[in-house]
Amino acid sequence: MSIRERLSGNEAVATAMKQINPDVVAAFPITPSTEIPQYFSTFVANGSVDTEFVAVESEHSAMSACIGAEAAGSRAMTATSANGLSLMWEMIYIASSLRLPIVLNLVNRAVSGPLNIHCDHSDAMGVRDSGWIMLFSENNQEAYDNNLMAHKIAENPNVELPVMICQDGFITSHSIENIELEEDSEVKKFVGEYHPEHYLLNKQEPIAVGPLDLQAYLFEHKAQQAEAMKSAKQVILNVSKDFEEWTGRHYEFFEKYKLEDAEIAIVCMNSTAGTTKAVVDKLREKGIKAGLLKIRVYRPFPGEEVAQALKHLKAIAVLDRADSLNAIGGALFEDITSSMYIARENVPIVNYVYGIGGRDTTEKEIESVYTDLTEITSNGKIENPYRYLGLRKEAN
Repeated sequence: MSIRERLSGNEAVATAMKQINPDVVAAFPITPSTEIPQYFSTFVANGSVDTEFVAVESEHSAMSACIGAEAAGSRAMTATSANGLSLMWEMIYIASSLRLPIVLNLVNRAVSGPLNIHCDHSDAMGVRDSGWIMLFSENNQEAYDNNLMAHKIAENPNVELPVMICQDGFITSHSIENIELEEDSEVKKFVGEYHPEHYLLNKQEPIAVGPLDLQAYLFEHKAQQAEAMKSAKQVILNVSKDFEEWTGRHYEFFEKYKLEDAEIAIVCMNSTAGTTKAVVDKLREKGIKAGLLKIRVYRPFPGEEVAQALKHLKAIAVLDRADSLNAIGGALFEDITSSMYIARENVPIVNYVYGIGGRDTTEKEIESVYTDLTEITSNGKIENPYRYLGLRKEAN
């Protein structure tokens, strides 16, 4: 039976980690993810877990320690944000290339510079092609639930890739919400124990980890990573199904909110989906057929499924909380338009970069996007597909 509680997003993640009881947690503090290892360290201190907690000297060292722990046969977790993830960058690629199922909680924050400690998705977008599975969390419940599912996805023999779980810095990480927790014993049963087939401390099978990989092999190894990412799609669905049978909470690659009969829709990720749902409800009361597609699984990107879900619409707006600074839109916009093109679905699509550096995005601004979409459906024209939402006019 679920336990009703009130927790912040960071507390929810730390609680999930306590229930999972990983072998190793290595971490270095950085706002706004600091509370996750801070809360978890109290569980270590009071004996709630028997995890080896490693307080390292940098985020680079935190990921390095997790890589060493996983390579040795242990289950490892960590957390970071923004510049901390940037400092891990070298090791992020090494973790995925070594096929180590590490779980990292990324509390999304703007990457310097200039210095800003508030939310946008520039940190996650900076490593979107690094070979990590990426799950996004609208609220505290989803951050908790994604952690409970992450190890079963990462450790599956057909996957063996690390998982990054994202939530919006301060917006969900520090906001207290009602949440349903599962019993510790049930979590342990669902997650299971970690017994890797190959690991450094197995004296019956001496192996090397991280050897030089030149022209004769690297191409094939990267292709194997790509195939593992493709395989992860079905594994994610299978784990989500098992999770629903256990908890009653349903997850797919994305959430379709009043999308089936919609004529116009927004595509977005994380906490902005909550604001958008409120706007959709208000517009529906006025007879406007608005909908939402909230991406939960960003890597592997479910392109075929996204195109199928969006193909009936008259106009689409994709909201990116990070600017790719490439003059052709944000990363999510590129993924959506590519998916629609490959599926040969010609629906007008417009991009909005929003919420940079933690700037609030209001219901009024979201409603203005739907107003723009209504105008596009009436005249069939997109004067400028690359737009900003909430940008002060003097900055244009």
